[in-house]
Amino acid sequence: MDPDLSTLDSLLAETGTDAYCIDAAGDDSNQLYLSGFDAPDPFFTAYTGESLALLVSGLEYGRARKESRADAVARLAEYDHHERVEEYGEAEGAARTCAAFLADLDVASALVPERFPVGLADGLRGRDVDVSVDHGDAVGTARAVKTDEEVESVKRAQRANEAAMRAAEDLIRAADVDADGTLVHGDEPLTSERVQEEIEVTLLRHGCALDETIVACGADAADPHDRGSGPLRANETVIVDVFPREKVSKYHADMTRTFVKGEASEEVRRRFDVTRRALEAAFDALEPGATGADVHAAVCDLYEEEGYETLRSDPTTETGFIHSTGHGVGLDVHEAPGLNPRGGELKPGHVVTIEPGLYDPAVGGVRIEDIAVVTEDGYENFTDYPVELELE
Repeated sequence: MDPDLSTLDSLLAETGTDAYCIDAAGDDSNQLYLSGFDAPDPFFTAYTGESLALLVSGLEYGRARKESRADAVARLAEYDHHERVEEYGEAEGAARTCAAFLADLDVASALVPERFPVGLADGLRGRDVDVSVDHGDAVGTARAVKTDEEVESVKRAQRANEAAMRAAEDLIRAADVDADGTLVHGDEPLTSERVQEEIEVTLLRHGCALDETIVACGADAADPHDRGSGPLRANETVIVDVFPREKVSKYHADMTRTFVKGEASEEVRRRFDVTRRALEAAFDALEPGATGADVHAAVCDLYEEEGYETLRSDPTTETGFIHSTGHGVGLDVHEAPGLNPRGGELKPGHVVTIEPGLYDPAVGGVRIEDIAVVTEDGYENFTDYPVELELE
C-alpha cells in the first residue's frame, strides 16, 4: 500500500533538506512504512521527495527490487563496501559507502529520525553530508493517519483478534472448578499459558501472529502489563488482552476483555460497570478536532466522580486508573496518537484504542478495550465483541 508522504514532502521543503534518510531493519515501522520493504538486517533508505532509493546487501537486492516501493535499488557491492570496510573498519567503511550512495543522488543534506545510528550520522558529517535530526518524527506523524486500505488491514486483524478472544472465552467458560477454586480443563489445571496457547493457535489459523499476550488472573491482573502465569481461579477477574499482527499487511489490532468464571464480588461488579461507562464516556468525546487529552479527561472525570483514584488526581497512586485511556494502532501496536494528558488533535484516519481500567491487588484488575477509527463526523468502532463479565 502506498503511503501519504505529503507531511514528509512539506518538511523537506520547509527545511531545505535534500533527503530524509533511515538506516534500520524492517522491524522499524518507520523504515517499513517509508521503504515498503521488510528485511531482517538494517538497510539504508533515502527519500528526496521526488524519488525513493534503497541501499541493500546483495542478499536482499532481488527481493528489494520486487517488493519495495523504491524507484531505485542499489547494492552495497556497487560501492565497494567490503573493500571500504576492510580498509577503514566497519563504522567508517559504512559511512563512506552511504556517503557515496547519497552523492550519486545529489544529496548533500539529510534529515534523520532521532534513533538514527549516531556513529553513522557522525561518519556522514565527516564526509561532508549535513545531517540534522527530525525531532518531530515526521514519518510517525504520517503513519498515524491511516488510508482506507490501512484501516481495512486493521479491521482484518481485529476479526482474527475476535476469533482468538472467543477461543479464550470458550476455554475459560467450559472449565470446571476444583475444590480449591482452581479452574480445570480436562484433567489439568487451566493455566494462563494454556489460554495463551489457544489464542496464538487461533490467530495463526486466521493469518495473524503475536509474540506475547496477556491472560492475567487475580492480583496479577492488577498490574496492567503483567502477562499472567499459572493456574486460573474461579470468582476472580481474568484480564485477556490480545494484540495480534496480520502477517501479510503487518498491521495490528488490539482488544481487551475481563472475565470472571463463576461469581464476581460486588466490588468487581461495580468496577466493571463503572469501567463500561468510562468506555462510553471516552467514545462520547472521540471526534475529529477533539484532542487525546479531551478523551482521557472524560475517563478521569467519571472515575473520580465515582470515588476512584486516577493519576490525574494522585500522580503517585498505585491503584485505580493508572494508565492512559488509549493509543494509536498500526504497524506498531502502540503508536501516535496518544489518548493521554498530552494527547494532541485527533484527525480522520486516526486508529485508536479506548481502554479504561481499574486496578487493585486486593480486588483484581478490570479493563475493557475496543478499537476504532476517527471519521469525518465522529468515529467507527469496529470491535464486534460483547462486553460480559461473568461466565457460567
